Amino acid sequence: MPRVSDARQNLMDAARTLIWENSYGSTSVDAICLKAGVRKGSFYHFFESKSTLATEAIESDWQAKRARLDEMFSPQVPPLDRLRTYLEYIFDKQTAAHAQCGCVLGCPLLSLGCEVSTQDPLIRSKIQEILGRQLKYFETAIRDAHGEGSIVAPNARVKARSMYALLQGALIQARVLDDLEVIREAHLGIFDLLGIPGPVAQVPSPEFVAASLAAV
Repeated sequence: MPRVSDARQNLMDAARTLIWENSYGSTSVDAICLKAGVRKGSFYHFFESKSTLATEAIESDWQAKRARLDEMFSPQVPPLDRLRTYLEYIFDKQTAAHAQCGCVLGCPLLSLGCEVSTQDPLIRSKIQEILGRQLKYFETAIRDAHGEGSIVAPNARVKARSMYALLQGALIQARVLDDLEVIREAHLGIFDLLGIPGPVAQVPSPEFVAASLAAV
C-alpha cells in the first residue's frame, strides 16, 4: 500500500488517466482504486465521491502544468512566439499520448466537460474556471502582439476566444476521428485567424516522444 501522503495524489493521478483515456461514466471507483493501488475505504477517507475526486484532480493537474505555461507565456518571450510554442506543446503532448495509448485523446477538460457538464455542476464549474485561466494566457499574448504591431487585434479577448474555440474544436474532432492531422491543420487555421505566417507543427523526434511518455 502507498504511504498516506502518496495515496491521495495516486488516486487523483489514476482518475485523471482513466477518465481521459476512457470516460467519466465508464471509470468506476473500484477501477480508480485498483490503478492507484489504494483500498476503497481509503478513497472515501480522502474524497466524498467520484465527482469530488475528479474536481480535485482537475485542479491538481492545472497546478502541475501552470509553471510550464508561465514559462511559455512569460512577458520576456515575444508574444507570437508564446502562441507558437504553446501550439507545438499541445501537438507534442497529443502525439506522445497517441504513442502510449494508440489513439488520439484530445483535451481532457473538454472531453470530460462534454460528457458531464449538464449533469454535474461541481465538475462543470471547475472546468469553466480552468478554461478561464487558460484563456487569459492567450488574451495577454494577443494583446501584447497587437501592442507591438505584430497583428491587428484591438479586441484581444474576442480574438483569444476565437483562437481557443478553434483549437479546442480541433482537439475534440481529432479524438473522434482519431487523427492527429486535424490538430496540425488547426495550427494553420489559428495562424490565419491571427493574420500571421507560421508552419504546421512538425512530428516530434522519437527521442522527444520517448521523453514525453515518461511525463504523461
